[in-house]
Amino acid sequence: MNRIQKKIWMLTTVVVVIMSAIWITLTYYNNKTQNQYNDILQRYLSMNEVTNSSQQIITDLNNYMLNPSEENLEQLDLSKEKIQKAKYNVFDLRNEENDFALTNYINLIDSFIETTNRLLMFHSEQEKEALAKEFTEATRISNYISEMTLTLLDTELKTYDRFYRSIIEQSVELKELGIWLLLLITFLLLTLTYGFSLSITKPVLKLTQAANELSRGRFDLQIKVETNDEIAFLAKTFDRMRININNLISEITHKAQLEHELQQSKILLQESQFRSLQSQINPHFLFNTLNTLSKKAYMEGSEETSDLLVSIAGLLRYNLKQIDRSVTLNEEVEVLRQYMDIQKARFTENLQLYMEIDESCLYVPIPALTLQPIIENAVIHAIEPKENGGIIWVRIIDGSERVTIEIEDDGMGMNEEKIEQILKEGIVSTEGHSTGIGFSNVVKRLRLFYGSEDVIDIKSTIGYGTKVILKIQKVRS
Repeated sequence: MNRIQKKIWMLTTVVVVIMSAIWITLTYYNNKTQNQYNDILQRYLSMNEVTNSSQQIITDLNNYMLNPSEENLEQLDLSKEKIQKAKYNVFDLRNEENDFALTNYINLIDSFIETTNRLLMFHSEQEKEALAKEFTEATRISNYISEMTLTLLDTELKTYDRFYRSIIEQSVELKELGIWLLLLITFLLLTLTYGFSLSITKPVLKLTQAANELSRGRFDLQIKVETNDEIAFLAKTFDRMRININNLISEITHKAQLEHELQQSKILLQESQFRSLQSQINPHFLFNTLNTLSKKAYMEGSEETSDLLVSIAGLLRYNLKQIDRSVTLNEEVEVLRQYMDIQKARFTENLQLYMEIDESCLYVPIPALTLQPIIENAVIHAIEPKENGGIIWVRIIDGSERVTIEIEDDGMGMNEEKIEQILKEGIVSTEGHSTGIGFSNVVKRLRLFYGSEDVIDIKSTIGYGTKVILKIQKVRS
């Protein structure tokens, strides 16, 4: 981990620790206060539950006396269970201040339950006077329980009045403490942030000033930053760059003089080349001459010679085009036919050509002079060495996204080393009569044109022949 990252992590750790400490402290006091509130509330609810249960028993007793059904009896039993449970909860409320009152309160509850049981006994024995007396007694005890509950609640309120006031005072103190802590933390964070930012911005400012000096062309000022982090390393690198630029300017000045001398030599060389070109035959003049000879041969009745000259002229005209421009697949096929017409005139029956072309895909773009050099390679290496000549197959197959072009011969084939040399765009020696465009050059231009390495494949078996497979994209990437 680099030093700037350590500074950032340290600052982040300090902030997280402070925030966590505050959160833990506030959570602790909040939970403590909440638990105290819950305990007091539970005391009030427990006493109130006794009152509600006693009143519910009176209601259930009245319902049972009016309608002594099993359902009303079950409801009465449930109410008795609730008051018993409420009585046990009251035991937990005992303290020094309410011990005597709470004991009487519990005894009162027991008396109420005993009166209820006697009432049920008299009801089963059909003793109406005793029943009415016990019901009156139960009602009286229930009312007394309610009054005593209110008395105990009043005592509880007086007992915990001091506690309530202390909680309020603690809340006010905590609020003030929180404000002071917030101000202190804000001050500490601002101080730490300022120191941290200054440790970064100050050396960066020095680098900026040094860059401005370099932009004015002052390469003699040393760049130095007194820190122990990545910015110091950057400053050292920047200073080395300044030294290198200064050295480079000196070298450029020296090379400029050499360049001037070299330019003068180039001018002399161009003049020499121009004189040399003047001695060469103009290709356009040669093309026009072949056309003239073709017409003359046709007029003299030598149609085969005329066709051969037309093919040579067409091939020459096609070769005069820019080699890096694109043509349609149809143009490549036409120049391929013209080239094969010339070769057939040379090899006669020893050269056979079979073409299977799907004309629906002849609109696809392809680099100029792609198919002819491949066919030429097949003629030179497959047909010419064989005494009986050979066969060449040309297939153009349409696909959904690509057009597949297969050029196959039945020659002697080539080894894996030569195939690899061609596919790696190496220089391959050419034997025989060649137009000058090498196979490796075709491979390189195809890959550049389509932006893909997987555009050509060569399959060959020694003694059986070679197949070149081109995978031409319909839409260039």
